[in-house]
Amino acid sequence: MFKFVAIFLGGGLGATGRYLMTLACSKFCNYFPIGTLSVNIIGSFIMGFGFLLFMEKIDISNEFKLFLTVGFCGGLTTFSTFSLDVWNMFFAGEILKAVLYILLSIILSLGALFAGVIIAKQF
Repeated sequence: MFKFVAIFLGGGLGATGRYLMTLACSKFCNYFPIGTLSVNIIGSFIMGFGFLLFMEKIDISNEFKLFLTVGFCGGLTTFSTFSLDVWNMFFAGEILKAVLYILLSIILSLGALFAGVIIAKQF
């Protein structure tokens, strides 16, 4: 039962973090979904870092692993928002911007995951 509570709490914190990041980023850049891009990169880094750290380096409870990965990272990152951002760009005729956003999201998020794993190996 505590596993579900851990996921619930992590998801709430992650979703709140995503909302706050989107608000903050929209003040600086309202013509590109930098907030969604940022949380996807950050969440990918945390997932890669946490995955390796918890699998190979630190013995930590399953509840905390679920809190951080399924809960927090799941609530923080969002493929549905990414998809809607892309749809809106295509619908507005901003094809180049949409393609750039897709490429940046995939390349930077995967790069952040790899960076998280590499950095965690140093511990």
